[in-house]
Amino acid sequence: MSAFAAAVGALFADPNMGRDAVYIADGGAPVLVRVVARRADAVTDFGDARLWSETTRFDLRVAEVPNPRPGDRLEIDSEAFLIQGEPVRDRERLVWTVNLRPA
Repeated sequence: MSAFAAAVGALFADPNMGRDAVYIADGGAPVLVRVVARRADAVTDFGDARLWSETTRFDLRVAEVPNPRPGDRLEIDSEAFLIQGEPVRDRERLVWTVNLRPA
C-alpha cells in the first residue's frame, strides 16, 4: 500500500471527516461506503456577472465505488442524492469527487 493510499484510508476512517453512506448504482444493489463531504460554495463567472451557488460534493474511495455514474444514488443519514455530471478522479486514482443534487 502506498503512503497516499494509507493517508486516504485514514482520512475516510476518521470519524470527524468520514461518514457512512449507502451507494446504489442505477439498477444495482445498495453498498455501504464511507464518504467525505465537501459542501463548499461555488462562484461562477458568467459574462460580467458572478453567480454564487451552494454545491454538494462528496469524495468516494475508488476501492469502494470503482465506477460511479450520473444517476447513481447516494444516501447519507436521511438525505438522498443523485450523482449529476461526470465524476472526477484525483491524480493518484484513489478518490472520486462527485457532484450531487437532491433526489
